[in-house]
Amino acid sequence: MTERGGVLGSIGGTALVELTRVVPPDHARVLVKVESANPTGSMKDRMALSVVDRATASGRLVANGRLVEYTGGSTGTSLALVCAARGIAMTVVTSDAFSTEKRNHMRALGAEVIELPSDQGRITRELIAALMDRARTLAALPGGFYADQFNNPDVVEGYAPLGEEIWDQSGGRVDAFVQAVGTSHCITGVARVLRARNPAVRIVAVEPAESAVLSGGTAGAHRIEGIGAGFVPPRWNPAVADAIEAVPTSEAKDMTRRLAKEEALFAGTSSGANVIAALRTAKQLGPDRTVVTLLCDSGLKYLSTDLYSPG
Repeated sequence: MTERGGVLGSIGGTALVELTRVVPPDHARVLVKVESANPTGSMKDRMALSVVDRATASGRLVANGRLVEYTGGSTGTSLALVCAARGIAMTVVTSDAFSTEKRNHMRALGAEVIELPSDQGRITRELIAALMDRARTLAALPGGFYADQFNNPDVVEGYAPLGEEIWDQSGGRVDAFVQAVGTSHCITGVARVLRARNPAVRIVAVEPAESAVLSGGTAGAHRIEGIGAGFVPPRWNPAVADAIEAVPTSEAKDMTRRLAKEEALFAGTSSGANVIAALRTAKQLGPDRTVVTLLCDSGLKYLSTDLYSPG
């Protein structure tokens, strides 16, 4: 089933907005895609639609089957949305390291949610490995389909329309694209589209400074949900990125709060990391150039965390 009636028809087509207050005057302009406008408030709705519909069309996800996935929350919520709309059962393996809002959102959409304990709420390589192992075991049961976001090529295809939107909405003026790396599929899919139109476009990957494995550093714990799994993603191609920016969690959080207060853009921590890296790139490029990045999801997903909670 590939038609996009109902709620699934509202995925994509998000606004491209220029930052007006956090960008210094001697920098390139910085445009952000406001992905919180997607149904679950996340860019991951795009990949979820691709994964579910391609798996159904190919017969990998059968009628009366069950989709199983490990997730920090946004991917699981997006898959739960598509599964609910398609009438498909789903099990999510996640952890208390990720926000309460995300876990409750998945449950509200009908997913079975299994939570594994974390090390004091920190995101570590060991935690991600444990989530993956449990999901793989559950998906091996009869009727199971393992979405496997890190290895599933259908995820990349879900982000191709995002690249098309960026190019069209910017009027074909994209000198650099900046994106944080989780599975690496988003930056790969968007880069493929943008470089087909402008081979000179600069692609900048973003990762947590505390776990800068793409930059050749060691894995470590951080608190930027959705990125920095602590290992090089299996489908990561270093040729995708012209540069890699490592952003500390503290700087990402500070910028995320600034975006809310100064730009009225309410987003999650990975969005703050993206903007930090975009500003670094904008400084390098200088005026009369254009840098595009993503506000990956809504700040509503993080109200119970120390990003926004006064406690």
